[in-house]
Amino acid sequence: MNVTTTDIELEAKHRALWALGDYAAIAATIVRPLGPVLVEASGIGPGDRVLDVAAGTGNVAIPAAATGARVTASDLCPELVQEGRRLSADAGVTIDWAEANAEALPYADNSFDAALSCIGVMFAPHHQQAADELVRVTRPGGRIGLISWTPEGFIGQLFATMKPYVPAPPPGVSPPPRWGDEDYLRGLLGDRIGELTCERRELDVTAYPDGAAFRDHFKADYGPTISAYRAIAADADRVAALDAEIAALGDKFLTGSTMPWEYLLTVANTH
Repeated sequence: MNVTTTDIELEAKHRALWALGDYAAIAATIVRPLGPVLVEASGIGPGDRVLDVAAGTGNVAIPAAATGARVTASDLCPELVQEGRRLSADAGVTIDWAEANAEALPYADNSFDAALSCIGVMFAPHHQQAADELVRVTRPGGRIGLISWTPEGFIGQLFATMKPYVPAPPPGVSPPPRWGDEDYLRGLLGDRIGELTCERRELDVTAYPDGAAFRDHFKADYGPTISAYRAIAADADRVAALDAEIAALGDKFLTGSTMPWEYLLTVANTH
């Protein structure tokens, strides 16, 4: 892969994006339950060589290591890697942590029995490159396991809501929730995989009494939302409009005390 100045700038932008706010807290308080779901669905067990791609703070890596698997966890953001090291040490598991770009993984072909990513690799800007890397590092007969927000689900709709307020992405950059579309994902992986199973599920989030509470949390702590607000900070009317739209979206999805966040659980076997 030829790396251009634009690629380097985009990588730096994404690294900084995920250092904004406090994604580690969001991972710990909201999305942590998804890690064990992916580990179980992917059949991870003792001795498996596992790579957690775009690992964040280890929501997949830590439960995978707890099964007795030999786990490597990589993420583009050094702050998240540092927090992941701390959390895995606290959990008493051994994980090889590394800073790495999901689009150019520093691992040899066929290095792992399983490559996993829980709402991580979907945020790599160039989807085909990231998918190619997942396949490349997984041995023939291995597994690729993914959890991705769907376009129709709550987080997919959050990104659709923010889209008009942020600058257009560079050419070739695709919206993250497309990974949550089964047909699109099949196209990314292509004929390099055998059996592929996809299942839509929901994460029941009970952290927010209303849409405004969700908005205020993500406005303060979630990198993409912080970035969206920074892009319009000088325009009070647009800030107010985005405030209202995100709060309304949260209220729309809230049923009683539960806000369901739909995701696509995918497990693919490599040829």
